[in-house]
Amino acid sequence: MTIYLLTGLLLPFAGTTLGAACVFFLKNELKAGVQKTLLGFASGVMVAASVWSLLIPSMEMSENMDRFSFVPALIGLLAGFMFLLLMDIAIPHLHLGCDQAEGPKCGLPRTTMLLLAVTLHNIPEGMAVGVVFAGVLSGEAQITSAGALALAIGIAIQNFPEGAVISLPLRGGMPALNAQEENSKGMSRPKAFLCGTLSGIVEPISAVITILLSRIVTPVLPYLLSFAAGAMLYVVVEELIPEASTGEHSNLGTIGFAVGFALMMVLDVALG
Repeated sequence: MTIYLLTGLLLPFAGTTLGAACVFFLKNELKAGVQKTLLGFASGVMVAASVWSLLIPSMEMSENMDRFSFVPALIGLLAGFMFLLLMDIAIPHLHLGCDQAEGPKCGLPRTTMLLLAVTLHNIPEGMAVGVVFAGVLSGEAQITSAGALALAIGIAIQNFPEGAVISLPLRGGMPALNAQEENSKGMSRPKAFLCGTLSGIVEPISAVITILLSRIVTPVLPYLLSFAAGAMLYVVVEELIPEASTGEHSNLGTIGFAVGFALMMVLDVALG
């Protein structure tokens, strides 16, 4: 069980690491069409995971509440949205392709704020993996070992392009946010790889914290499942879909979404 648990917790981080390694093989930033396709794909995976792996099991665990079995899922979902909204407001960060930083004003370099945005994005993914494995450890029949592993594999797959999308711009350098700031110089390949990899380290950390919380207070598991779903959906709606649908090639983002959703659905149902 220990090896199985470690494998599941580290799979998403491995996906980010492999994606960040693209900086050693690709010279330039990914083309706009490719980026939109990958962003759409990530959106589809996260939406499908939120529904099939998190919200539905949350309601199934609360069946003893009869017609009110939706209550834990509803409360957790809204709490997850609010948590990410507060984090979005409180932490300075910069989304890829944006010229305007979000959160409180600060003097942080553009590259640092880009890394903060990706790290913020990865927190709910780590929580999602942690909470499903917590469900397996607690013996909940609604969450199987294969289903938990399917979620970890799905997030690892969508983390691969995410690692590339973060490491390649760091390698190529980034324009200044304003007239007072200088253009950020490109990092060396090893440093860009390291930064891209470290952006994903928050996933296993948040997964472990979630497991510890759920083991302390087992009855909160349905709320934690839906909380992770709400946080993931916030990232999709606030960040991924807008980035995938603006400008040219937006249809590629839509196709990517369909493929990602279908893949995650198949993984969850076939393995779960």
